[in-house]
This record gives sequence, C-alpha cells and structure tokens, in this order.
Amino acid sequence: MKYITKTFIGIFLIAIIGLSIGPFIWVLLSSFKGNADILSSTRGFANGFKFSNYSTAFKIAPLAKFYVNSIIVAIGSTALNLIAVSMAAYVIARHNFRGKKFFKIMFSLALLIPSAALLQPLYITVNKAGLYDSLLGLIIVYAGFGLPTTLFIMMSYFLTIPKELEESAYLDGAGFFKTFAGIILPIAKPAFATAGVLQFLLSWNEFQFALTLTTGNDKRTLPLALYYFKSAFASDYGAMFAAVVLVTIPSILVYVALQEQVVSGLAAGSVKG
Repeated sequence: MKYITKTFIGIFLIAIIGLSIGPFIWVLLSSFKGNADILSSTRGFANGFKFSNYSTAFKIAPLAKFYVNSIIVAIGSTALNLIAVSMAAYVIARHNFRGKKFFKIMFSLALLIPSAALLQPLYITVNKAGLYDSLLGLIIVYAGFGLPTTLFIMMSYFLTIPKELEESAYLDGAGFFKTFAGIILPIAKPAFATAGVLQFLLSWNEFQFALTLTTGNDKRTLPLALYYFKSAFASDYGAMFAAVVLVTIPSILVYVALQEQVVSGLAAGSVKG
C-alpha cells in the first residue's frame, strides 16, 4: 500500500513539474527556430538554430530601455512596499487598538478587488497627481497594489516571534524603533524574502497598469515589449519567443536565488495568523 501511495505521489509530482516547466521549455526551444519550423509544428530544427532571433528581438523592440525601466520599477516598488508595510504589519501583529479588526477586514477585502476595476480610478488619480507616464507613478501603484499580500505575510511571521525577545530589549532600555530595527528585522528575513519576491514578480510581470499609465517608450516596462512583435500581416515568431524568454528569465532567477527563504517564510508564517 505504501509503495502504491508513493508511486501515485511520484506520478502527481512529475505531472505538476511537467505542467510547470513544459511551456517554458517549448518557448525556449521555439526561440531558436524560424517561422517555417514554428508554423509547421516540427519537433526538430529543420532549418537549423536561429541564434539571430535574440539580436532581432532587440532590433524590433527597445528591450534594453524596457529592461532598465522594469528594474527601476520592480526594485523601487519592492523597497517602498516592504519599508512601509513591515512597520504597519508589526504594529498590527503586536498591539491591540481600536479598529484593528476593521483594518484587517479591509485589507482582506482588497484582495478580492479585480485589478481591471481599478484602472479608471487609478488613471484619474495618477493623472491629476502629475505622475502619468512616469516611473514614480508605476512604483507607487505597484507598491500599493501589493500591500495586502505583504501585510498578511509579514503579520503572520511576526506572530511567530516570541514576545520575550522584545520584552528583554525593552528592559535593557531599547525603544520601539531600536527593538524593531535591531531585533525583529534580522529575525524576519525569511518573511522579507517571501514578500519581496512576490512583490518583485508582481511589478516585473504586470501588464495592465503599465499599459494604461504610460505612453511611448521612455517609461514603459518589459512586458509591453511583446506588443512590438504583433502585426496584422506578418510576425517574426522566433524573435517574439526570444523576447518572451528575455522577459521571464529574470523573475525565474530571482525566485531560484531566494526560494529557500521564501519556503521557510511561508512555512513559518502559516503557523499563526
């Protein structure tokens, strides 16, 4: 019975892995094919490897500029999100005050709001604030959009930290901010890694807000580059797949580099909440 159970578990895991990496492998292989091989659905490379697809992708779309914009927006929104939300999450986790449940309910409801419903009010607000078509506008919007997720991840992790550590710091004369910065933050590194990775991926891969709140090429981010490969008459599919690989590789590398801390942060934060 145990052997059968392990066999089914193994088959299930293999299926999940195949569904996860299968599409990316297909895109990666297609990025080295020409249009003839892609449209004919051939499994091989009848016309040879097309390494030129990647250089063509940079010629069709301003990928270098979009890369710089995406890096600035993703890092900026992640830093702003973690700095602001970590302190709020710590106060909510450690202190009881009037309206605490109301705030938690409001943040929970924010997770249910579809992003498409926010496009028009965000466009009006950003435009009136003078932040339309600016990287700062995208940074603020992305940081706010990821606020509920970061709050609950950080709050759940703070609840797992023994209060005795803070009480001993207070007895030694440390204030609130010194205790938070010197004791809580170093312990909460897995939570920061988890929330940071999720926020980074949100900012890196987001398309709707970037399309609505920017215009032209100067302030647009990498996901919008795929628009340049769409044509009414003909498309260079090999270059398009090469661009898709270039867009997705950074987010994969970030997750792989921090996956251990992400898993430990989620596991620890799931104990209490």
